[in-house]
Amino acid sequence: MNAILDNLLVGVLLLASLGYALYKLGPRTLSKRILETLSRAMSAAPAFLKLGAAAQRLAAASAGKAPGACGGCDNCGTESASAPQPSSPEIKIPVGNIGRRA
Repeated sequence: MNAILDNLLVGVLLLASLGYALYKLGPRTLSKRILETLSRAMSAAPAFLKLGAAAQRLAAASAGKAPGACGGCDNCGTESASAPQPSSPEIKIPVGNIGRRA
């Protein structure tokens, strides 16, 4: 019986690691589908396992937000061109404003 349980646990862990690798290394659409499938499976689980909250978090993660032009913040190109640009990339702090550590 212990050999069967050991083999079952090893199989589950290998399957979980394969799923994680596909999630991280696969395309974004595959990651979204994996999250959706896991969410549906967890919400269909019996209530005594208490997986409802985790299923809701996975559903929210799979919904995500609409990707921007760069896939980041959806803020690309919305800043006005008249915004003042710094004259140099250096940050200048007066020596008198630098405090000493005690």
